[in-house]
Amino acid sequence: MAAQDCPVRPPVIAPATGGVDAPIVNVAPVQKILDVCRAMSLWPMTFGLACCAIEMMAVGMARFDISRFGAEVFRPSPRQSDLMIVAGTVTRKMAPALVRLYEQMPAPRYVMALGNCAISGGPFNFEGQYAIVEGVDNLVPVDVYVPGCPPRPEALLEGLFQIQHKITGRRWWPVPAEISGSMGGGA
Repeated sequence: MAAQDCPVRPPVIAPATGGVDAPIVNVAPVQKILDVCRAMSLWPMTFGLACCAIEMMAVGMARFDISRFGAEVFRPSPRQSDLMIVAGTVTRKMAPALVRLYEQMPAPRYVMALGNCAISGGPFNFEGQYAIVEGVDNLVPVDVYVPGCPPRPEALLEGLFQIQHKITGRRWWPVPAEISGSMGGGA
């Protein structure tokens, strides 16, 4: 039997004649709940490369206690984390490892550049230098920049609050008095 002899069957699904039907389930409220859960349970991955890593370690101690704000335990594996904190000078030799770790993180993933060296190369960025990456944003997309040399632990916490704000669209923690005027008066 040749292909021309086979009868043509009508399509099982008729082509759409009108607009798109309304969704059966509204997932927007569920997405908002998931975003709040995601923001309040960030799992940071340490990528401490220089001096700023000392300040990052201080945030995990009792005085600053990053776990109060949802970032409980620093994870050693990129597959268990959703926030990469790049703290310190990124060398060209370390750049492929940083990109590889970023690619191994599950989505959604966030990156915080901690310190002037991670943001722009810091004091090591001068004409003729050959070994320093002039900003981690040349390698991976950065969500929050925390300047300082080294930035204080409070600045790292503020960076965490900015990432939580980016995820949920709302600031969950009080605004410090010195920056409340520049942000429009508070939460």
